[in-house]
Amino acid sequence: MTTSATATRVGWVRRVLSAVATCVLLVALAAAGALAVVPRALGGAALTVLTGSMAPTYQPGDVVVVRGVEDAASEVQVGDVVTFQPVSDDPALVTHRVVGKSFTSDGTTFVTRGDANTADDDPLVPEQIKGVAVYHVPFVGHVSLWLGGHRGTLVVAVAGALITYSVLMLLRPERARAPIPGPGPIGRPGDDLSGVARGDRADAAPVPTPGGAP
Repeated sequence: MTTSATATRVGWVRRVLSAVATCVLLVALAAAGALAVVPRALGGAALTVLTGSMAPTYQPGDVVVVRGVEDAASEVQVGDVVTFQPVSDDPALVTHRVVGKSFTSDGTTFVTRGDANTADDDPLVPEQIKGVAVYHVPFVGHVSLWLGGHRGTLVVAVAGALITYSVLMLLRPERARAPIPGPGPIGRPGDDLSGVARGDRADAAPVPTPGGAP
């Protein structure tokens, strides 16, 4: 294999690796924004689906991003997917769809049911509803569950490594380009041009003096 062919192959491999690293970085940044930045901005959270009660809408391992709710009685409507506490003040959370909303003298109550379930959940009061689903990201929850308590550290480490690599790629000095040769001195064979500045013509005709004298 010639040197030129080897250099071409190495350059092609570097371009491919750079493109792959850039794509991975963009995906990592998008995931970080979708699963960390946006939920915090919405006053909500990113929750991993553990069961199939909301299939086919959400599958186990999906991550559902919910926005926080301040006044469920006015903010939540039938058809919304909500995250609630089945038992008030219990940290356990369930995400199901609202299939009924009632107004009585005692206040507003909600009825929820998983899309894959055939029975309704127990009625809820507004205080039990903590969030409304905004969007979900498939499969990411599997990674989160697999990482367990170390997922925050690993995510930060991977993001830092990708960002560092991208910065290094951006700051990597380009290979010096060969200078484009400019116009060189022109003369007759055998002329000594060592003292002639580049671009001057050694054989240029003398400028005529007034009156035609050389």
